[in-house]
Amino acid sequence: MPVGNIAPPEIVHAIPGVDIGITAAGVRYKDRDDLVVFSIADQASVACVTTSNQCCAAPVLLVREHLAKLQQQTEKTQTPRYLLINTGNANAATGDVGYQRALQTCEALAEKTGTQAAQVLPFSTGVIGEVINRDAIITGLDACLENLGADNWTAAANAIRTTDTVPKVDSTQINLDDGTAYHVTGISKGAGMIRPNMATMLGFVATDAPIAQPLLQKMLVELTNQSFNRITIDGDTSTNDCCVLIATGEHDEQLIDSEQHPHYQAVFTALQQVFLRLATLIVRDGEGATKFITVKVTGGKTVEDCCDVAYAVAHSPLVKTAFFASDPNWGRIVAAIGYSGAEHLDANLVSVNLDDVAICTRGQLDTSYSEEQGQAVMSRPEITIHIDLGVGEATDTVYTCDLSHEYVSINADYRS
Repeated sequence: MPVGNIAPPEIVHAIPGVDIGITAAGVRYKDRDDLVVFSIADQASVACVTTSNQCCAAPVLLVREHLAKLQQQTEKTQTPRYLLINTGNANAATGDVGYQRALQTCEALAEKTGTQAAQVLPFSTGVIGEVINRDAIITGLDACLENLGADNWTAAANAIRTTDTVPKVDSTQINLDDGTAYHVTGISKGAGMIRPNMATMLGFVATDAPIAQPLLQKMLVELTNQSFNRITIDGDTSTNDCCVLIATGEHDEQLIDSEQHPHYQAVFTALQQVFLRLATLIVRDGEGATKFITVKVTGGKTVEDCCDVAYAVAHSPLVKTAFFASDPNWGRIVAAIGYSGAEHLDANLVSVNLDDVAICTRGQLDTSYSEEQGQAVMSRPEITIHIDLGVGEATDTVYTCDLSHEYVSINADYRS
């Protein structure tokens, strides 16, 4: 079961300029929605980041190629118009056959909608090593196009699930002092094979704010680095990770084309909140998770050192299994800090707290610590590990979960 608050927002705002269609195409699963089409207004800006995994899937290659091709064209045709998303099959490690089939699905959607194949961006998630069911996807396109609607965000979040137990959606409204109101809505999926390093996780976020594409791309990189690139469930970077940010510009407001624009900060802050919520929902729904763990590192010489330490602790199977067992074996945390590879590290200056309980101060057991205190904290469903490196002012935070028997069972049975 998911950990903590996974409730959807009270209001999921439609984003003018984005319509979504869903159907049960039978790509892999029976009797459940598994194919999604996003239709995007032609004046919209679209930004995308993709996995750093060198064995990336065929759809990831096509996304990169299509975006590069559009950038070389005239302004009128350089915007992606459709996102095509399937679950149940990653279409990764499938060679040229997988690539050609993914391309053929893009061509089929383009033909049905009067656009170029390059204006269709494909995304897949699911089992690696199996060639995509092209025919099922192409057959399902008509149904997706027939039920395109602005209010299908939650249904789409449900349709892109694999081992996720709940759909992941967030939405907010931005009310500015000058009376302008913008909206942000997004969905994500992921529960295992999660250690996004972008720029199996997919994220799709849209706003009706008018944002210039170069700035939108810069914003997306920063947003993913603060959210999807700061979560880990098992340390595995998927072959298919992608995140898309759409700004439809369905307002008559002046284009936001720089960080100095009076609307920029409010829009960016709202996007930050939605991105972080979608990212942490993935951790809360981690395969077999029973604990939601925040690893906060302060006092670092550099942000890179803080990130290295946070990820070393968050990835450690020994740390994660200790949290599953509610065992305050804090030596495992210190050991992970030591092998993190942080360049500026002095073991005699490191302090560690579990929530409000000091367990290690300046490299050794805190004199006030008791096993009972540690046990009480470790029994909580949500815990913060606060690590102070004591050498500077840099900080970073990573979100993770524990490692349970259920995680092994889910992944042992994943293809059955």
